[in-house]
Amino acid sequence: MIEAFGLTSNPRKELPPAVDDVSFEARAGRVTALLGAPGAGKTTALRLMLELQRGRGLTHFRGRPLHRIAHPVREVGVLLGDVPGHPARTVRGHLRMLCAAAGVPVRRADEVLEAVGLMSLRDERLGTLSRGMDRRLGLACALLADPHTLVLDDPAGALSAREAAWVHTMLRAHASQGGTVLFSTADPKEAARAADHVVTLEQGRVVADQEAPDFSRTRLRPRVVVRTPYAARLATVLTKEARAARRSVEIVREGGNRLAVYGGTCADIGDTAFRHGILVHQLADEYGDMGPGAGVIPVVSRPGSTHGRGADTGSVPPSRDGGLPEPVDASGPAGVRPATAGAPPVTDADAPSPHTHTHPHTDTLTDPDPEPTPGADPGADTVTHADAVPPTSAAVDLSPAASQHSPAPAASQPRPAPGRPVRPAPARTLATGAASPLPPPVSVRSAPSPLRPLRYEFRRAAGIRTGFVTIAVALLVSVVTAVILARVGHTPQPQLLAAWPQELPLPPAALGAGLLGALASGDEFRHPALAADRGAVPRRLGLLVAKLLVSAVTALVLAALTVGGNAAVLHLFYGPELAGVPADWPALGAGWLALVVGCGWAGVLAAGVFRSTTAGLAAVVAVPVLVVPLVQKVWDGPSVRTAAGLPMRTRELFLTTWPFGGERYVAEVLRMIAQPVGSALALSVTALLCAYLLMTLRSRPQ
Repeated sequence: MIEAFGLTSNPRKELPPAVDDVSFEARAGRVTALLGAPGAGKTTALRLMLELQRGRGLTHFRGRPLHRIAHPVREVGVLLGDVPGHPARTVRGHLRMLCAAAGVPVRRADEVLEAVGLMSLRDERLGTLSRGMDRRLGLACALLADPHTLVLDDPAGALSAREAAWVHTMLRAHASQGGTVLFSTADPKEAARAADHVVTLEQGRVVADQEAPDFSRTRLRPRVVVRTPYAARLATVLTKEARAARRSVEIVREGGNRLAVYGGTCADIGDTAFRHGILVHQLADEYGDMGPGAGVIPVVSRPGSTHGRGADTGSVPPSRDGGLPEPVDASGPAGVRPATAGAPPVTDADAPSPHTHTHPHTDTLTDPDPEPTPGADPGADTVTHADAVPPTSAAVDLSPAASQHSPAPAASQPRPAPGRPVRPAPARTLATGAASPLPPPVSVRSAPSPLRPLRYEFRRAAGIRTGFVTIAVALLVSVVTAVILARVGHTPQPQLLAAWPQELPLPPAALGAGLLGALASGDEFRHPALAADRGAVPRRLGLLVAKLLVSAVTALVLAALTVGGNAAVLHLFYGPELAGVPADWPALGAGWLALVVGCGWAGVLAAGVFRSTTAGLAAVVAVPVLVVPLVQKVWDGPSVRTAAGLPMRTRELFLTTWPFGGERYVAEVLRMIAQPVGSALALSVTALLCAYLLMTLRSRPQ
């Protein structure tokens, strides 16, 4: 289950916080809706719960905060906004990349695609999907690691009625197997139709915390609103007349001088007020979502007896045993019976599946929907609580006392045999008659391995053509530049092979490596892929090391291809004299490879720090343009000794001779670092790495 305690966002300037002291719970085996108008704080509350936004408060997922869970993506499946993926990536490639990140077998991608009905679109690009298919893929991403909890922000927003029904069918099927489902919506009818419990937010605060039948009864039925300074007297008079006339009338106090009367008309209430000399300031019909404050004041059912929520807390009165609220006793013929729900009977399409089973994470299931309201208005726009799957292991009690959507005791539920895979229960059958089952549970999970981030990074880099196009463009520009420099002349052979003219701050290969490194982190912030893992990109050292390794390998390949391609083209156009191997090729080759790899690392770290691909590439270009002159100025200063003798002084410092001539390689490395470009690049990479680690420590929840 989910337990949120005192969620409060950080205020901006003089504005009040978007979420202020929000506390609620979402139970396992049930669907909970977070309802509120646009700007009420629904999305902010979800982001605070998932620790994607800094603020105060605490959220427990089955008793633990998210940062205390070893693998959050296996506990919580998240869908916030559009599908988090690069538009040029294929549907299957995107899911396989997430499989590597979550540590689940790659076949899981095909299983969830089959479950959400996207198997025929597995080779389509994400950017070509419609809104409905986008939502299906988002739900597939949330279900990929077989999580116990689903947290979704407006999953059915802007969808057709058919697609919205399918989404809520899948959510109901997940809850029926013991999972926890929490989704946000701005539509009160959708909340009442699809949820078992509704938490209402207004201006960042919880104004109502209700069971779905109570929510439907108090906010979605036609009613008459009366404003009078004698509200208590008018409520008593209306109750007495309704009992005398044997009519079903329900009266709700919604403030000091406001009454909501269900089951009456403006004419009848006006006549009653006139006969008894009661002053009325307002008398009007209302229907639908009643706006702020509805459903949080006690309901007057009989004289001397009130049943409902407190005006301040919105809590439900407990039963005798401290459990869920008891139904109102309206057995007398003169009783003023409040409606228990605004839902019609369960239809054949909502019948329970005979194959319902317990979810591997928990054994809690939900009770069936309540019976229809005996005195409900047949012309009202009724709201159905569709898709509730009752347990099949015991008899189902459809009496009003059992219609509170409470989970059945875990002890009464069947448990799967140890070591035996549990076959998932099929979800609801839609109007077309096609079943939409949930994906099967993940039976095998890979153990923690350092290769998991590498697999994710390789699939991320190879899943789109951007990297290959960047390498091809860098090679083409290098070849053209080398040919032009050879024709012009007066260019040293090492710079000719690297295609590095004196006028450019960096060669094309180094710029290409920096762009590839910047894309490694920047694309994830533009198209996040690991939203369930505490942020768009989890700032973990394992993933950082994987990105640095992959970018280094890519940079080395690009550097080797650049030199080889330039040498081949120069040999073809101008003969072997321009394509020969330089005399000091080991030192030159090491410096060339270090330059390209350093540019790639600078792009990775800068894009991770500034969360932008453009900023990552700008940091690479800033090294020779800004940092190199600064380093030269520092080295040439009167108070600093020249770095020309740094390798010799270092060799003299270590008096012993290294085996296999190791001191020679150390001297070459120090000589490269002592160069202006080398020292500037090393300084920049070190500063970016320190900034990345500092942001990693600051982003961890306290």
